[in-house]
Amino acid sequence: METWWSKALWWQFGAAIDMLENALVACPDSLWRRPVWHDMSNSSQGVEFWYVPYHALFWLDLYLSGTLEGFAPPAPFTLAELDPAGALPERPYTKDELLDYLAYARQKGHTMLPGLTEETARQPVDFPWARGKAVSFFELQLYNLRHVQEHAAQLNLLLGQHGIHTAPSWVARATGAPGNP
Repeated sequence: METWWSKALWWQFGAAIDMLENALVACPDSLWRRPVWHDMSNSSQGVEFWYVPYHALFWLDLYLSGTLEGFAPPAPFTLAELDPAGALPERPYTKDELLDYLAYARQKGHTMLPGLTEETARQPVDFPWARGKAVSFFELQLYNLRHVQEHAAQLNLLLGQHGIHTAPSWVARATGAPGNP
Protein backbone atom coordinates (compact mmCIF):
# COMPACT_ATOMS: atom_id res chain seq x y z
CA MET A 1 0.00 0.00 0.00
CA GLU A 2 1.69 3.17 -1.20
CA THR A 3 1.14 6.26 0.89
CA TRP A 4 2.45 9.78 0.42
CA TRP A 5 4.77 9.39 3.40
CA SER A 6 6.18 6.04 2.27
CA LYS A 7 6.93 7.50 -1.18
CA ALA A 8 8.58 10.55 0.40
CA LEU A 9 10.60 8.29 2.68
CA TRP A 10 11.89 6.37 -0.35
CA TRP A 11 12.72 9.52 -2.34
CA GLN A 12 14.87 10.84 0.50
CA PHE A 13 16.33 7.44 1.35
CA GLY A 14 17.15 6.86 -2.30
CA ALA A 15 18.83 10.27 -2.46
CA ALA A 16 21.09 9.34 0.47
CA ILE A 17 21.95 6.04 -1.23
CA ASP A 18 22.66 7.94 -4.48
CA MET A 19 25.04 10.23 -2.59
CA LEU A 20 26.84 7.22 -1.11
CA GLU A 21 27.14 5.75 -4.61
CA ASN A 22 28.51 9.02 -6.01
CA ALA A 23 31.25 9.05 -3.37
CA LEU A 24 32.10 5.40 -4.05
CA VAL A 25 32.37 5.99 -7.77
CA ALA A 26 34.49 9.14 -7.27
CA CYS A 27 37.06 7.39 -5.06
CA PRO A 28 40.30 6.80 -6.96
CA ASP A 29 42.23 3.56 -6.53
CA SER A 30 44.99 5.50 -4.77
CA LEU A 31 42.64 6.36 -1.89
CA TRP A 32 40.73 3.05 -1.64
CA ARG A 33 43.16 1.36 0.75
CA ARG A 34 44.40 4.54 2.40
CA PRO A 35 43.88 4.71 6.17
CA VAL A 36 41.44 7.39 7.27
CA TRP A 37 40.44 8.26 10.79
CA HIS A 38 36.87 7.28 11.54
CA ASP A 39 35.37 6.85 14.98
CA MET A 40 32.71 4.19 14.38
CA SER A 41 33.90 2.01 17.25
CA ASN A 42 34.78 4.79 19.71
CA SER A 43 38.47 4.27 19.09
CA SER A 44 41.06 6.41 17.41
CA GLN A 45 42.14 3.50 15.22
CA GLY A 46 42.23 4.34 11.56
CA VAL A 47 40.37 2.29 9.01
CA GLU A 48 40.81 2.26 5.27
CA PHE A 49 38.51 4.26 2.98
CA TRP A 50 36.72 1.15 1.63
CA TYR A 51 35.53 0.20 5.10
CA VAL A 52 33.38 3.32 5.57
CA PRO A 53 30.98 2.55 2.66
CA TYR A 54 31.02 -1.15 3.56
CA HIS A 55 29.96 -0.30 7.12
CA ALA A 56 27.18 1.99 5.84
CA LEU A 57 25.91 -0.65 3.41
CA PHE A 58 25.95 -3.49 5.91
CA TRP A 59 23.83 -1.55 8.40
CA LEU A 60 21.58 -0.21 5.64
CA ASP A 61 20.85 -3.79 4.62
CA LEU A 62 20.36 -4.99 8.20
CA TYR A 63 18.10 -2.11 9.22
CA LEU A 64 15.98 -2.53 6.08
CA SER A 65 15.49 -6.12 7.28
CA GLY A 66 14.32 -4.80 10.65
CA THR A 67 15.76 -7.69 12.67
CA LEU A 68 18.94 -9.62 13.30
CA GLU A 69 16.95 -12.86 13.22
CA GLY A 70 17.55 -14.60 9.91
CA PHE A 71 19.59 -11.72 8.51
CA ALA A 72 22.42 -12.60 6.14
CA PRO A 73 24.10 -10.17 3.75
CA PRO A 74 24.69 -11.33 0.18
CA ALA A 75 27.98 -13.06 -0.68
CA PRO A 76 30.85 -12.26 -0.35
CA PHE A 77 29.84 -10.27 2.74
CA THR A 78 29.64 -11.86 6.16
CA LEU A 79 28.28 -11.05 9.60
CA ALA A 80 31.75 -9.94 10.80
CA GLU A 81 30.39 -6.39 11.18
CA LEU A 82 28.36 -7.64 14.15
CA ASP A 83 31.49 -8.74 16.05
CA PRO A 84 31.38 -6.89 19.39
CA ALA A 85 35.19 -6.71 19.37
CA GLY A 86 35.04 -4.61 16.21
CA ALA A 87 36.88 -7.05 13.96
CA LEU A 88 37.26 -5.97 10.36
CA PRO A 89 36.29 -8.25 7.46
CA GLU A 90 38.91 -10.82 6.45
CA ARG A 91 39.87 -8.79 3.39
CA PRO A 92 39.17 -5.39 1.88
CA TYR A 93 36.19 -5.35 -0.44
CA THR A 94 36.60 -4.02 -3.95
CA LYS A 95 34.75 -1.04 -5.33
CA ASP A 96 32.79 -3.33 -7.67
CA GLU A 97 31.74 -5.56 -4.76
CA LEU A 98 30.53 -2.56 -2.79
CA LEU A 99 28.72 -1.11 -5.81
CA ASP A 100 26.97 -4.48 -6.21
CA TYR A 101 26.03 -4.40 -2.50
CA LEU A 102 24.76 -0.85 -2.92
CA ALA A 103 22.58 -1.92 -5.87
CA TYR A 104 21.26 -4.83 -3.78
CA ALA A 105 20.43 -2.57 -0.82
CA ARG A 106 18.92 0.11 -3.07
CA GLN A 107 16.61 -2.46 -4.67
CA LYS A 108 15.67 -3.81 -1.24
CA GLY A 109 14.73 -0.33 -0.04
CA HIS A 110 13.09 0.57 -3.33
CA THR A 111 10.87 -2.49 -3.12
CA MET A 112 10.09 -2.30 0.58
CA LEU A 113 9.80 1.36 1.58
CA PRO A 114 7.18 2.64 -0.90
CA GLY A 115 4.91 -0.28 0.06
CA LEU A 116 5.31 0.27 3.79
CA THR A 117 1.95 0.11 5.55
CA GLU A 118 1.07 1.97 8.71
CA GLU A 119 0.85 -1.36 10.52
CA THR A 120 4.37 -2.36 9.46
CA ALA A 121 5.70 1.15 10.11
CA ARG A 122 4.42 0.98 13.71
CA GLN A 123 5.88 -2.49 14.41
CA PRO A 124 8.34 -2.38 17.29
CA VAL A 125 11.94 -3.38 16.61
CA ASP A 126 14.80 -3.67 19.04
CA PHE A 127 18.49 -3.14 18.36
CA PRO A 128 21.23 -2.79 20.97
CA TRP A 129 21.67 0.95 20.34
CA ALA A 130 18.04 1.46 21.43
CA ARG A 131 19.15 0.36 24.93
CA GLY A 132 16.23 -1.97 25.48
CA LYS A 133 13.60 0.52 24.31
CA ALA A 134 11.91 -0.76 21.20
CA VAL A 135 11.46 1.79 18.42
CA SER A 136 9.05 1.57 15.52
CA PHE A 137 10.19 0.14 12.20
CA PHE A 138 9.52 3.59 10.72
CA GLU A 139 11.79 5.28 13.26
CA LEU A 140 14.45 2.65 12.53
CA GLN A 141 14.29 3.64 8.87
CA LEU A 142 14.72 7.33 9.74
CA TYR A 143 17.74 6.34 11.84
CA ASN A 144 18.96 4.25 8.90
CA LEU A 145 18.57 7.19 6.51
CA ARG A 146 20.58 9.44 8.85
CA HIS A 147 23.29 6.79 9.14
CA VAL A 148 23.67 6.40 5.35
CA GLN A 149 23.73 10.17 4.87
CA GLU A 150 26.31 10.63 7.64
CA HIS A 151 28.73 8.24 5.95
CA ALA A 152 28.06 9.63 2.46
CA ALA A 153 28.98 13.06 3.85
CA GLN A 154 32.12 11.69 5.52
CA LEU A 155 33.24 10.08 2.28
CA ASN A 156 32.67 13.31 0.37
CA LEU A 157 34.65 15.21 3.00
CA LEU A 158 37.51 12.69 2.75
CA LEU A 159 37.47 12.96 -1.04
CA GLY A 160 37.53 16.75 -0.84
CA GLN A 161 40.42 16.68 1.63
CA HIS A 162 42.38 14.75 -1.00
CA GLY A 163 41.51 17.20 -3.79
CA ILE A 164 38.83 15.01 -5.37
CA HIS A 165 35.76 17.08 -6.16
CA THR A 166 34.08 14.95 -8.82
CA ALA A 167 31.24 13.57 -6.68
CA PRO A 168 28.08 15.69 -6.87
CA SER A 169 27.64 17.55 -3.60
CA TRP A 170 23.91 17.06 -3.11
CA VAL A 171 21.13 14.83 -4.41
CA ALA A 172 17.76 16.39 -3.58
CA ARG A 173 15.59 13.38 -4.41
CA ALA A 174 16.11 9.87 -5.72
CA THR A 175 15.56 9.52 -9.41
CA GLY A 176 12.66 7.43 -10.62
CA ALA A 177 9.29 6.92 -9.04
CA PRO A 178 8.91 4.50 -6.14
CA GLY A 179 8.43 1.00 -7.46
CA ASN A 180 10.14 1.91 -10.79
CA PRO A 181 13.95 1.87 -10.36
